[in-house]
Amino acid sequence: MKALVYTDTQELTYREEKDPIKTEGESILKVHASGICGSDMHAYHGKDERRVPPLILGHEVSGTILDGKFQDKNAVLNPLITCGKCDYCTSGSEHLCPNRVLLGMNIPYERQGAFAELIKVPETNIYEIPDRLNIKEASVAEPTAVSLHAVELGEKNSKKPLKDCKILVIGGGAIGLLCGLILEKFKKCREIYLSELNQKRLNVCSENLKSKCVSPKDSIIKESDFDLVFDTVGLEVTRNSSIKHIKPGGIIVHIGLSQPSGVFDFRKATLQEITFIGTYCYTNRDFENTLDLLSKNIIGDLNWIEFKNLNKGAEAFKEIHDGTCSAPKIILLP
Repeated sequence: MKALVYTDTQELTYREEKDPIKTEGESILKVHASGICGSDMHAYHGKDERRVPPLILGHEVSGTILDGKFQDKNAVLNPLITCGKCDYCTSGSEHLCPNRVLLGMNIPYERQGAFAELIKVPETNIYEIPDRLNIKEASVAEPTAVSLHAVELGEKNSKKPLKDCKILVIGGGAIGLLCGLILEKFKKCREIYLSELNQKRLNVCSENLKSKCVSPKDSIIKESDFDLVFDTVGLEVTRNSSIKHIKPGGIIVHIGLSQPSGVFDFRKATLQEITFIGTYCYTNRDFENTLDLLSKNIIGDLNWIEFKNLNKGAEAFKEIHDGTCSAPKIILLP
């Protein structure tokens, strides 16, 4: 099969690889579409110890199952593979399984990813695509599930109805835009602000959201003014922006993982009783709900996605790296 292989820092090679060999309980998926995630970019920059070259990256994937009980079905894969036996797995918090691994990782053990023509996966991670959902667009289910999980964590912990909260979303990439769309179109929130430094991405967000989409430097983003802040970037500077703009008693939902450490204003967090919530991936239920959300077109058209051929994948990664890509999401097509 052909695959886009991560061979070194900022180096991807489109080449021939061996077809995956399934084991008991697994199936082979013919890949139709696979999205580039921020975590793939971390690996590309040599900053992810769980993804060591050589490795096929990619975990946001849809396609057609070639064998097993889902044979000939169009499907999207939940890329989070868990043990299914621990307390977390048996209580509906599968995403916190201590033995979890994601497709496109090789630490703690190898699971080759979806930037390829074929991929193997446990049958328990296969979800049939609803008839009303386009097979290529279905690959956006994974980042949508990440966003839905984050929004509902914020809603669960909010002291007042989510629709009455003044909300700031930091970051206009796929997760930021999807959070905005879920808050606006699904949760019916009335006062949402999205901040993004890249003007091209900001323009795309403005075209797809009725919410106020502005530069982080805009004076409309005021200090201690928001009930709820979603940091979809996860840099030291965006965490500092979160704590600066959150109201006393407010909630910060931290999604991004761009920079794992740095300075943070714990004095304000303590004296003003700020709730800080880390959020990771999604539960199986979140994934099911996401497919329903997408199939009913609740968050609108997905015309902000850009599709590129897999053999142009190295160019797509470079565009994202250089900041010249306006699309919040690039999906690669084998």
